[in-house]
Amino acid sequence: MHNRNNAISSSPVLPPVMRNLPTSGLRTVPQRLKNLDYRSREYLTEHEVDQLISAAGKVGRHGHRDATLIMLTYRHGLRVSELVSLRWDQVDLRQGLMHINRLKQGNPSVHPIRGPELRALRRLQRDYPVLPYLFSSERKAPLTDDAIRKIVGRAGVEARLPFTVHPHMLRHACGYKLAQAGQDTRAIQHYLGHRNIQHTVRYTQLSSDRFKNFWKD
Repeated sequence: MHNRNNAISSSPVLPPVMRNLPTSGLRTVPQRLKNLDYRSREYLTEHEVDQLISAAGKVGRHGHRDATLIMLTYRHGLRVSELVSLRWDQVDLRQGLMHINRLKQGNPSVHPIRGPELRALRRLQRDYPVLPYLFSSERKAPLTDDAIRKIVGRAGVEARLPFTVHPHMLRHACGYKLAQAGQDTRAIQHYLGHRNIQHTVRYTQLSSDRFKNFWKD
């Protein structure tokens, strides 16, 4: 009796719904590799972004649209969900301003729009008139998150970047660029809409300017 109890207690206990199911031959779900297994960093340099924009502009019938969305994602540190929800009533082309609604409980802000963006947006408005969203599909619906990922990934391949590119790398590229330019960490926080400044500090930690006077030769 003692041995029988030990055998019972050591057997795995399955929930009722699984007791009549075979336990052998079950497939395990493969675990996703860490980002470092795919690429050495999660941001793009300014030169790589320029390559991405140039490559996107040369692909397909919507090259200008795709190049413009990459430019705006980078310059304004947009998340994919923020990009696809951008509407023309958030953009003031005359004053060169764009209202950014941040998600994930981020803080909204108004960003200036510079010359290259203004020119690109004016052309975009001519190419896709009377549509409420900045970036729309041929069905006149806003682009989906998945469509944005495919556009950016395809541009990375066309630009022959040596790693797979995803849209959030453009947001990180924005933070990294601003930190490298010596912008105040608090200002970067507000620009990117971070509620917690610890999310912004990662960019200043990567800035090489912190070490520029370490060696005098």
